Amino acid sequence: MDEKISLEAIALYSDAYAEKVLKKTFAAKQKIDGQEILTLCDVQQINLLIVRELFKAWKEELKKLKSPYFDYEHTDVKAALDNFMSVLSKNISITRQLFAPLLKKAVSQTVLLVLDPYDYFSILISGTNNKMDVPTFREEIKYLKINKAPLEKLLERLEAKKVNEITGNEAFAILDQILEEVNFSPEDVDEYIQKFSMVEVLTPEKFYFKKTIEPAKAVQEKTSNQKPTLVDTPGVAPKATVIDSFQKIQRIKERLTINQKFMFTKVLFGGNFESFSKTIDDLDQQQDITSALQYLEKHYRDWDKESEEFHEFMEMVEKRFS
Repeated sequence: MDEKISLEAIALYSDAYAEKVLKKTFAAKQKIDGQEILTLCDVQQINLLIVRELFKAWKEELKKLKSPYFDYEHTDVKAALDNFMSVLSKNISITRQLFAPLLKKAVSQTVLLVLDPYDYFSILISGTNNKMDVPTFREEIKYLKINKAPLEKLLERLEAKKVNEITGNEAFAILDQILEEVNFSPEDVDEYIQKFSMVEVLTPEKFYFKKTIEPAKAVQEKTSNQKPTLVDTPGVAPKATVIDSFQKIQRIKERLTINQKFMFTKVLFGGNFESFSKTIDDLDQQQDITSALQYLEKHYRDWDKESEEFHEFMEMVEKRFS
């Protein structure tokens, strides 16, 4: 898609979806238990994310168990607390008022994970203050069932390095390598759309909004007498922004940030990372800007040439062959 996902639209949908589930679930009872949570929604990912939030709540409560008189780090005490958690998990009892925000959050996260896994990865990896706690990350992804393969690979790499904490930027760099190696493509969304729609109709197009590119057009008008970037290529519009001075890059592949890779893959290549990677490799093998543009015209003439992503991508191509 040539649009950016709207977190506000996801939140509104999640509220509507959750209200219908809550109304049905609590029609004849005051509380919900653990077994009911596990089978609450047809989209199993929602149920698992609720359980994850409950587990995180338990972890936070456990941190409060500190005393100058007792050793909570003792092996026997830890074993007893683990057993206590096991007993508690079988005796979950939550009122509608307390359960509602858990459900809405789980629905929102699941929708994002299905429709825009790259942004979900970004949020999850960034952690707190751009710091990823590896043990916490390990627990987080245990509850993921959708688009989790790259995150599992990332965890394997981090555990192999025997690190407990890493910056978000470093984690992104490793994930970047993984995405190229496995040629990750997001799971097909149709099955999930159908399951969501059984409760509340989910129309993916309604979750996106157009990016504003008027400023770029204004720059184009002001620079109309300068050398255009994409002339002489049928069906390809000139780049909206013209850069007077920039350094030539040797290879596009080496200069792309992970955020650009996510963005280009999602917007220009329909979420197909394998197609994106092959195109970048092919472009880097071209002899000059003319051959590069001819390649793009042949394979991607249907791109929205008014989109911000298209112009940013073409700027990288121009820098490669300037």
